[in-house]
Amino acid sequence: MDDGQAQVAAVIAGELRLMDPAVRACRDRAAELLDPEFVEVGASGRRSTYQQLLAELPDKPGASANGPRYEPSGMTAVVLAPGLVQVTFETRLGDRRSRHSSLWRRHDERSGWRMYYHHATVVPHGVE
Repeated sequence: MDDGQAQVAAVIAGELRLMDPAVRACRDRAAELLDPEFVEVGASGRRSTYQQLLAELPDKPGASANGPRYEPSGMTAVVLAPGLVQVTFETRLGDRRSRHSSLWRRHDERSGWRMYYHHATVVPHGVE
């Protein structure tokens, strides 16, 4: 596996971990995967910062082991520059489908890969 493939694999693993209810329910575990400068524009159109998302994540959909889980599909990633990877994919959560794009960056080996930016858009029923 070359370095680009290793970066992509690490980032996809991080993206999948952020969809795990056990990670979503635990602020400390989620904080390990989010960049301190993180910003999200959610499917609702609402903008969230690192602190806001960590405070709200345990109460968001997909954070309960007994509730609906995110079902990702079509996940692809590309290295944009050294230490910067973009991931795109779709998810289903119950009957809601959405498209996602995330930017992950790595400052150094110690800190690992962290999500820097995330954007989600709801896909209306009937749209391919």
